[in-house]
Amino acid sequence: MDTSRRIAIGSDHAGFTLKERLKERLQEAGYECLDLGTFSERTCDYPDFAAAVARNVVSGQCDFGIVICGTGIGSSIAANKIPGARCALCCNEYMARMARAHNDANILALGARVVGEELAWSIVQVWLTTPFSGEERHRRRLAKIAALEMERATGDERQAKGEREG
Repeated sequence: MDTSRRIAIGSDHAGFTLKERLKERLQEAGYECLDLGTFSERTCDYPDFAAAVARNVVSGQCDFGIVICGTGIGSSIAANKIPGARCALCCNEYMARMARAHNDANILALGARVVGEELAWSIVQVWLTTPFSGEERHRRRLAKIAALEMERATGDERQAKGEREG
């Protein structure tokens, strides 16, 4: 594995145990992990941790992020609300490979109640070692996603301005 990466990792209560195990394995493999919580199995809200991970990745403080909740669905939705986040929910190695190669995913979402520890670790390894292909067709598609983010941001600004003037 490439050991030059800093990874933000976060989970809710359902993903806590898997987060802890993956964090240990990542550190053993030479990765630096920024653990953004949660720090127990006490009930909590996944958007808080997913957003924190996404913000750390988008800001450049971390190279990649991993978010974990029960299914991975909620965490992936929440992470993708942060402009610049490209969070992919992956349930197998093929999805992980394609998330990186075609979508340049910078955040991986996992479902602790969907994949076991060994499969999760295999998914993480594939995801971290697969480079973005850089093919023009994939760059074009990523540019369209970025344009959608800008459209949303511009729409939000217009709406806020309208509310101030109205």
